[in-house]
Amino acid sequence: MSAINEFKITQIIDNGQMIQLTLVENVSTEPISQKQMIIDNVGKKLDSETKEQVMPLLEAILQAQPTVNVKSYQQTQITMAMPKSRYNNMNRPQVGEIILVDLKKS
Repeated sequence: MSAINEFKITQIIDNGQMIQLTLVENVSTEPISQKQMIIDNVGKKLDSETKEQVMPLLEAILQAQPTVNVKSYQQTQITMAMPKSRYNNMNRPQVGEIILVDLKKS
């Protein structure tokens, strides 16, 4: 099974002979309000009549709570080391550039 994923280079460490790249998965994450997550999850559990009665009360209670945003997706991070000649053969990608990584199960 093969999956090719995009990773963004976030750090490059060059010690002269070896290059170390730190990569983070190139996916966009959007913050989700913890309040909205609670409202959505409670809404899924209730029938329509109960939801009609409970949701206004729940929304009023949550308005008094601070808004906490959470990321909807945990990104994968990879750190790899390679000889400088291999890095040069890859056309010396820089921080912020995207590289493709083929994740295969052998």
